[in-house]
Amino acid sequence: AGPRTRSFSSAAGGPGGSVPKPLGAYVHARRAGDLLYLAGIGPRDPETDEVPGGPMTDPGTGAALAYDLEAQARQCFANVRRILAAHGCDLSDVVDVQAFLVDMRRDFPAFNRVWGEEMAGLTATRTTVGVTDLPPGGRIGVELKVVAQARGG
Repeated sequence: AGPRTRSFSSAAGGPGGSVPKPLGAYVHARRAGDLLYLAGIGPRDPETDEVPGGPMTDPGTGAALAYDLEAQARQCFANVRRILAAHGCDLSDVVDVQAFLVDMRRDFPAFNRVWGEEMAGLTATRTTVGVTDLPPGGRIGVELKVVAQARGG
């Protein structure tokens, strides 16, 4: 569609792809003018479709499970980096992030540690919001919605 608007679908996503396949009828990223908007990017591993750090709940019973939010947050950043790279960008181009956590009290300190490592020296704004659930329900505890300054035309 030219430099004004470009979409990046996940045709290469899913098991064995470079980014996880979207869970719905949407694209991972779309350029509008000089900005690149990323959809909510979760922690599914693109090679296996598994969630690093384990799911939040047992899929059969719905019982809460111990999970590793740091592992999930690191995978979110890895997925964001891959999508940015597909558009010729990197984390230094990020201008704003909306972070969604399912358990704010439990997970904010861990998320903040990972943020500090991943975004060290970078000046993106961030809003962290507590939510009751994230798709597909019970699997993930964190998701990132990113806006970046697109490079070139």
